[in-house]
Amino acid sequence: MALRGLLRVGEVCIRVMDMKKARRHYGEIMGLHEVMEDHDGKVYFKCWDEHDHHSVILNPSDRPGMDYFAFKVSSDSVLTDLAPKIEKFGLKVKHIEAGTYPKSGRRLEFVLPTGHTMQLYADKEQIGNTMGTLNPGVTPDDGVIRGLAINRIDHILLGGTNIDESMRLFLEVFDFDLSEKLVHHEAKINLAVFMTCTTKPHDIAFVLQPEPNKYHHTSFWLESAHDVVKAADRIGKYRVPVDVGPNRHGITRGATIYFFDPSGNRCEVFAEGYVHYPDTPTLVWDTTEAGHATFSQDNVLRESFLNVLT
Repeated sequence: MALRGLLRVGEVCIRVMDMKKARRHYGEIMGLHEVMEDHDGKVYFKCWDEHDHHSVILNPSDRPGMDYFAFKVSSDSVLTDLAPKIEKFGLKVKHIEAGTYPKSGRRLEFVLPTGHTMQLYADKEQIGNTMGTLNPGVTPDDGVIRGLAINRIDHILLGGTNIDESMRLFLEVFDFDLSEKLVHHEAKINLAVFMTCTTKPHDIAFVLQPEPNKYHHTSFWLESAHDVVKAADRIGKYRVPVDVGPNRHGITRGATIYFFDPSGNRCEVFAEGYVHYPDTPTLVWDTTEAGHATFSQDNVLRESFLNVLT
């Protein structure tokens, strides 16, 4: 599959209320690599197998949640092509000069119909995964893979009103596929939509909420369901608050565990799932099977999973 246009979630800026505790959670316990702190006190992390300089930013704040998220695109010309298309869709586009964000080229910024601030960028300094690019081998030196053995960011789930319009933006302007959705079995309205620009089950998802601009979670990719269980052992060891798991989703088929950072922001570790191709049909679930759709091993739909967002 030749990836063009939007490539992946490349950056998430998360608000945290206690930076010392947040640094320990994302760095020591989860095992992300801290790469810098800026003059505003923001702390930057990367997952071990990401080549770009950073993917997770912790912003000191008096409230939890997400400031913005950003997708990396395949080239600078994609930014040029997309700007008028986003404006034609009805969203105001802000042009951000290169260097405004650390280690990054120019960006486009706009607010989704669901209320979330989204950015697009093509260029970010690459620092590699410690293995090099010539005869790199298959595993890094000891100590690079640590904590929960997280490889990279996998996807994000956002909550808000007007999820159908955000879905339409991603399908019609950004050329995503609608991989799965959950609909109310009587009202037939979309309760959650899952979209992909890759071969993964999803790169971004939206869940219907009574308020706009809510943050559900960032998901981090592990290599196997066994790694998810081992991650749960470490999460338990350090008394990290757990929302759900280990379990498996019916939607996406991913092995999962959900847990919270010290500010109450939800994180996920995720493995497996299926391979999506452009000709894969959209899978539709309805609320008669909401338990199995969300958590297929015990078929229990958790109220916290639906209602706890930051």
